[in-house]
Amino acid sequence: MAVKIFLIGPIPKGDDVRDGWKDWKKEFKKKLSTIPGVEFTDGEVWRDETKPLQLMGHDAHSVKTADIIIVNAEKKVGAGSALEMAVAKYFSRPVISVIPKDTHHRRSGIVFDSTRIDDWIHPFLLAFSDLVVEDIGDCIAWIKEFGKNPESKKIKDITIIDKAIDAFLEEK
Repeated sequence: MAVKIFLIGPIPKGDDVRDGWKDWKKEFKKKLSTIPGVEFTDGEVWRDETKPLQLMGHDAHSVKTADIIIVNAEKKVGAGSALEMAVAKYFSRPVISVIPKDTHHRRSGIVFDSTRIDDWIHPFLLAFSDLVVEDIGDCIAWIKEFGKNPESKKIKDITIIDKAIDAFLEEK
């Protein structure tokens, strides 16, 4: 079975910044291309920034038509990436987040309100992710298994928001 993957993550805003930018998607695609039948859905990129609704529509459609969403959260995630994760849950798509330890969204041994958390992951990224890995290569076995048998993986959907609210209200 072919697995369609949509990669989301930081993209520089503006032509002047993109000049020296190293496209992280190339490395991700190189590693993921070892998976038989993998396809990437970001081939047709819509970048007409003068049409924001269509731009959002393109990205939401790309999420909807993918089998798996992979988020590059090695550095700080922007609004677009975070919202695309929510769109993925709206369409019940699995989300794999690449969040190395000791980066912006994942900290080792951090203390909040005098409580030490050994492996803290940003709560929103964790809630909207079905799998968190430190390196893109760490998710290959998961993707292969999902490709063979999608029912083998429990995938969160948009009700994760209601579950989070319920969890909070139970704590009150």
